[in-house]
Amino acid sequence: MKINLLALLLIAALAGLATGCVETVDGKSEMGVPFVKDKVEGRYERSVPQVLEAARAVIKFNGQLTGDNTVNNSLEGKVNEVSVWVRVDEIDTIKPVTRVQVQARTKGGGTDLDLAHEIEKQIALHLASR
Repeated sequence: MKINLLALLLIAALAGLATGCVETVDGKSEMGVPFVKDKVEGRYERSVPQVLEAARAVIKFNGQLTGDNTVNNSLEGKVNEVSVWVRVDEIDTIKPVTRVQVQARTKGGGTDLDLAHEIEKQIALHLASR
């Protein structure tokens, strides 16, 4: 009986350690599995407004745009029931180099790295077509 109780407590403790809070690229915290790669990055020789507009268009094309923060240049959306966050930062002011970070998390807190790569590539293709 004591072994069963000990095993149950051990399983509960491991379940508690496996889930937690992760920080999104826009600075908020969400429930998810920590210590797992969930974001990709791309760099482009474009201005921040150009890249931000391309990211808006890509999220709207693939799903629904749910948040648009103009203070820290970040977007939030849902694509196929997966939460997607995009943040755009200026790296170099002399030659306009902009960094895009795309993060994707499923409903249960797992990662969807394939979707993050796809969104980042579509942003690049949208910029190349202009």
